[in-house]
Amino acid sequence: MLSVRPLREAGTFRFLPYTVDFLHDNKIESKSNQTSPARPAPPKLAEVHRKPSVSSSIHSKHEEQPVSLLRRAPPSHIQLPKAPLRMLELEEFFTPGQPSAATHFPKPTDPRGLVRSDAHVPEWGASGLFFNQPQSRADPAPPDTILEYAKAQERAQAQKERMKGSQAGKLTTDPRWATDYKVVPAVQGNGGLTNALRCAVNNKCIKDVLTVGLIGFPTDSLDEDKKAEIYEKLEEEHEAFTVFVSDKDFDGHYAHYCKTILWPVFHYIIPDHPKSKAFLDHSWVYYVKVNQAFADKVVKNYKRGDIIWIHDYHLCLVPQMIRQKLADAQIGFFLHTAFPSSEVFRCLAARKELLDGMLGANLVAFQTNEYAHHFLQTCSRILSVEATEDGVQLENRFVNVWSSPIGIDPHELGIAREVPEVLEWIQTMQDRYKGKKVIVARDKLDSIRGVRQKLLAFELFLNKNPEWRDKVVLIQVATSTTEDTELAATVSEIVTRIDAVHSTLTHNPLVFLRQDIAFSQYLALLSIADALAITSLREGMNLTCHEFVICQDGKASSKKHSPVILSEFTGSAAIFDGADLEVNPWDYNNIAEAFKIALEMTDEEKETRYAKLRNIVMHQTGDVWVSNLSGHLAKVHEEQFKRDTMSIPRLSYNNLSRAYENSWKRLFILDYEGTLAAFGSVSNTVLTNTERVVDILNDLVADEKNAVYVMSGLTVNETELVFDRVRGLGLIAENGCFLREGNSDEWTQFPDEEKTVKWKESVKPILQYYVERVEGSWVEERHCSLIFHYERTYDNETSSRHAGDCANHINDACEQQRVKAVPTKDSVVIEPVDFDKATAAQHIFDKYPETARPDFLLVAGNDRSDENVFRWANQLKDKWVVPNVQTVTVGDRNSVATSTLTNGTTGLLSALSKLTKIRTTP
Repeated sequence: MLSVRPLREAGTFRFLPYTVDFLHDNKIESKSNQTSPARPAPPKLAEVHRKPSVSSSIHSKHEEQPVSLLRRAPPSHIQLPKAPLRMLELEEFFTPGQPSAATHFPKPTDPRGLVRSDAHVPEWGASGLFFNQPQSRADPAPPDTILEYAKAQERAQAQKERMKGSQAGKLTTDPRWATDYKVVPAVQGNGGLTNALRCAVNNKCIKDVLTVGLIGFPTDSLDEDKKAEIYEKLEEEHEAFTVFVSDKDFDGHYAHYCKTILWPVFHYIIPDHPKSKAFLDHSWVYYVKVNQAFADKVVKNYKRGDIIWIHDYHLCLVPQMIRQKLADAQIGFFLHTAFPSSEVFRCLAARKELLDGMLGANLVAFQTNEYAHHFLQTCSRILSVEATEDGVQLENRFVNVWSSPIGIDPHELGIAREVPEVLEWIQTMQDRYKGKKVIVARDKLDSIRGVRQKLLAFELFLNKNPEWRDKVVLIQVATSTTEDTELAATVSEIVTRIDAVHSTLTHNPLVFLRQDIAFSQYLALLSIADALAITSLREGMNLTCHEFVICQDGKASSKKHSPVILSEFTGSAAIFDGADLEVNPWDYNNIAEAFKIALEMTDEEKETRYAKLRNIVMHQTGDVWVSNLSGHLAKVHEEQFKRDTMSIPRLSYNNLSRAYENSWKRLFILDYEGTLAAFGSVSNTVLTNTERVVDILNDLVADEKNAVYVMSGLTVNETELVFDRVRGLGLIAENGCFLREGNSDEWTQFPDEEKTVKWKESVKPILQYYVERVEGSWVEERHCSLIFHYERTYDNETSSRHAGDCANHINDACEQQRVKAVPTKDSVVIEPVDFDKATAAQHIFDKYPETARPDFLLVAGNDRSDENVFRWANQLKDKWVVPNVQTVTVGDRNSVATSTLTNGTTGLLSALSKLTKIRTTP
């Protein structure tokens, strides 16, 4: 832990890293309800070409194949093509293994062994494939059409009314599950996260890790006593808090909303078919209920000082739900998947709710800068909030946004790679493919992993390079079947075509496995490969390539240092910095060329690329990722705590007057609108008490030790109109774009006039577009800025949405012109990036000789435009450039100012008035 306080890390995941295996002998569900099979040993070469089994086909008919996460029967219409006979013979070389491959020498104190980084449950599989567990009692999936769905809902409601109060309507438990059980490592969940936490604990980066999650199987069949018993056992022995939800809630949350609606959108696929529409209509309720169950469990077990981490898109609402109950909690949210652009994310019906939920955290973190940028842009556009490089400014809070890529555990993986079983498989595979170049790939067979694109590119490679037909083998492991029958049929056709056209009596260039393989085989494949091919259309990270790098550096007999062919749309591509062979999965020629380059690459280039890859993988490890997240969360939480209005101390007049009296040169930089005077729009607000403001400023300027500047967002002419009665007063106009020194009539303009005219010409047509669409809106033009006002509109929600679109449009179009658009509560301010109140204040400060700098600085403001000058002044204090610095906010928003005035403008004027009465000697 990086904090000096003894804290607990509470991690909230969809699934716990543990589950339960019931020990009774009744095979209630199917023959598959048994404990995990023993790991297979390598076959003898004489046994490789065995007679093909029927179960090897893409549509397996054996009973051991359960069907969906909650194990309902497969849709009857799915009939996928069978594999070619030759392909079945080749498949027999590999032995089916667990989907998530969790079978490596667990430590005595940790029943959770090393798991494959992309551990997951197949679409038609569950932990019940390996463990004896209950079936789901969830209702069947809703019909595929909205009309049929509506009728089904009516029938269900009528049935509910008929059974109301009757015994038949009550859910009963199943006594067959009241037997003994044992806690075992779960095979589903986020394997990369599990390994990273394990690595961090082993390396003492964190301690006292508590996990909160689902048990991993349907629980409606269990009675309350059994649930309580399981809960207590997991809590006492494994520090794991189980969240129990009904089978119906879980099925609606995961299968209907997460997988059918949310997951596709996060991967740039807009679910636009009747089935998704029907799911969307009802599944949001279940998503909310499951998220609330997680939040309630965390709140119930929270202890002051705990650090709460929520992981992935299944739990987007949990941060805000916890924040509502634990206002001061330290909460982090990490999204392991990609985050789409605002154009895609806005297609979600519950877009605001999801964003608000994530923004309940102190820190929202992503795998790459690209995803973080998309999130900031989406918040600005949809919520009409100010998004900076560091995060999102909400009404009364600031939420930091950051990126930190996850890594693997190289040490444990290196050990796993050298166990005898893996080494035997390495030798077996080397003998089997002796004289051949082997390209390896392992992907889930779904719409985003790019399997179809990869196979088509490999076919193109063979067509264009006939000399490689009998020298190369692509081994593609497809880890699950899918309900996308069109994709499955297309893939099968490609496989058949490659087999028919390019196979010979002695060689087949493609081995397509419609099954997962054992972990030992997986490590052996990565070890003997001459290239790894990953062509995902979009993927949050992909740690398979990291594991490939470690497996390529084994003992001398199996050391390869082969290249990685990697899709540019994966998170890993962003951190490998060109050491991989980056490809566009939509460009088949590009992938085919990458195959050729990888196979013909010189040893020198391989070593150069590999050295860079290994350096990145070894430094960006799982424990480093955990440490970075924990450290950054602690840092931003502390900063946010200081910025909170409840944490900022009141301005001490005694300390202020003492510092004022003992100083010999003073500098005042005071904001006008909302700080020295209550202020609204310059065109329609009558300022009150201006005489008092002018009198106090005159008194301050009269002291020759004082240099006084007033900051304003007004134009030059408007600023002069208000303050020309104060002789010797320095003025800053248009939020730092103009400066006039005291006792001078000349203004200095910081932005270049020609560039200003140019960017205005670019922005005005954009603003006109939105003015025409938002009734009552108008554009105010200042010399160096433009303001799109919509406070007079009738439909605030629509206006706010258009304002977010407007800001997003301008930021995208004018990024190169150094202009930014900032959405506020009722306007969008378009202003230069390089000039603000802080740059004007620095210009003032630089005019002082180093030996004659002020030893007293007072900066006062009230809104977001004053935050930069607060930071600037605080830095002068931190660096001891100015010994006495006081930054004061008179607003009720969170701020980096070091003090606040609870009575606002009146309090500031009162404090300044008292200072003018202090008589000091020259």
